[in-house]
Amino acid sequence: MPKIEELKAAEMDADLFIEEESKRLSDTVGDGLAINALSGGVDSSTVTMLGHKALGNRLKTYFIDNGLMRKDEPQKIARMFKGLGVPVEIVDAKKEFFAALKGVTDPEEKREAITQTFYKKVFADLIKKSGAKYLLQGTILTDVDETVAGIKRQHNVFEQLGIDPQKAFGYKILEPLVRLRKDGVRKVAAALGLPESVYNRIPFPGPALAARVIGEVTPDRIEIVRLATAITEDELSSIKAFQYLAILHEDRVTGMRAGKRDFGMQIEIRCWDSIDARHAKPVRLSYDVLERLAQRITTEVPGVVSVTYNVTTKPPSTIEAV
Repeated sequence: MPKIEELKAAEMDADLFIEEESKRLSDTVGDGLAINALSGGVDSSTVTMLGHKALGNRLKTYFIDNGLMRKDEPQKIARMFKGLGVPVEIVDAKKEFFAALKGVTDPEEKREAITQTFYKKVFADLIKKSGAKYLLQGTILTDVDETVAGIKRQHNVFEQLGIDPQKAFGYKILEPLVRLRKDGVRKVAAALGLPESVYNRIPFPGPALAARVIGEVTPDRIEIVRLATAITEDELSSIKAFQYLAILHEDRVTGMRAGKRDFGMQIEIRCWDSIDARHAKPVRLSYDVLERLAQRITTEVPGVVSVTYNVTTKPPSTIEAV
């Protein structure tokens, strides 16, 4: 597989990029049909708008409700994109994903279970139902780099691992953003007319909240990290940070409530300064902010008795936990 040549944000003419990639997408799909999955993250939102600009009604957009998303995310995102002129169909796939994740604790096995469920089952069914021959997705260069380097398997990387999606899944994958990093994607998103609340939104991982649960992913454990995520995003929304998140640890720790022992759960908070996600530094949050996060999470999230803050850079840490 030839090396992908990076298109740096500072050197890119976003309007020209959109024009060239739109023509390439239109020529490739021709009179056929493509589908794509919108998650509400920066990459998927950008590729959705680019795809609809290029293909119009030749692109069918779905929101895959895998049970792993942030609070009320499917409805919020579908409603917002409808306002932008992009119809979105929500697909309920919660049972399929939780069944695939049952009993799985290894980080790479979890990512692979999500990948296989996405591409072999959910997308394969949508391809058959729609008659589409192409899947449009928002893979970026950092996804490829991290996967090829063995740092972690990004769910949306195939050809660089020698996997032919046509043979493996029965359809071709189109990746118009694959030469860009996050800062370049944001520049394209702005040029496409996406609101700043979308293109400057903090990144969200492909495996969704499953990337923030250490150990087995269950509906109950996802609900805990979902509540902690909502509090974290609420408290840190005014912080000028690249990303902030909450992680649920596997080990329980001893705590106290009402003067009694409470063997409870622990949440780790991460908040990052970065440009392209390849390197990152923890934001030096004030102690008042950290205290407020700890107080809210231990009060509002059932069973949590401990809240910690990660102060390790990437590398050797990573932005997400799994």
